[in-house]
Amino acid sequence: MNFIRILFFIVLFPLCLSAQQTEEVIKTPVDSLYREDQFYLSLSYNLVQNSPGIFKQFSFSPVITFGFLRDIPFVKSRRWSVAPGIGYNYNNIKQFINSRDLFQNDPTVASEDIRTRITSHSVELPLEVRWRNSTAQSHKFWRIYSGFKARYVLSSKLVLDSSEGRTTEDVKSLINKWQYGTYMTAGYNTWNVYVYYGLNPIFKDGSKLSDFTVGFMFYIL
Repeated sequence: MNFIRILFFIVLFPLCLSAQQTEEVIKTPVDSLYREDQFYLSLSYNLVQNSPGIFKQFSFSPVITFGFLRDIPFVKSRRWSVAPGIGYNYNNIKQFINSRDLFQNDPTVASEDIRTRITSHSVELPLEVRWRNSTAQSHKFWRIYSGFKARYVLSSKLVLDSSEGRTTEDVKSLINKWQYGTYMTAGYNTWNVYVYYGLNPIFKDGSKLSDFTVGFMFYIL
């Protein structure tokens, strides 16, 4: 008799457990109005465009951004959306120039690599169009986002390092306060390739130097 009871328990218990889990799934509502990827963080390398030939990059020129995007789906499947946002941008362009290239008309100048860094802190305003194959039940999906970004520069400095020491100059008055560019992000789940292409020069006059960054974008719900 005990054997029969144990057998019934072994057979019926999994069925009861499965029925309970099914009931819980049924009771859990599906969020048909879900939103995706509303917080972002990007880490990228600034390759720069239109750099004067006598300047060469050294080390790693980092660009860091983070902020919030309001996901606004405009189709029933929620696979297409637009996303306006606001964020922060840190840009550090590292280049060096040889002193003889800088003072070509002075043969007495000794050869030395003078390191320059242009650092800036900005508020950025992205606006992107989004496609993804997400569902309400899973947050692992393919995405392709592209958009336009405007940045307002809050501060900018030029740092020079040479054998004579370090000098720092505020160059905010010399650069374009508003800087614009287009960008694209594509990937799956956590890892997404990020490319940004600057549309206007960093400086108001003279140099046509502008941004061209490549890196990774990370999204948080």
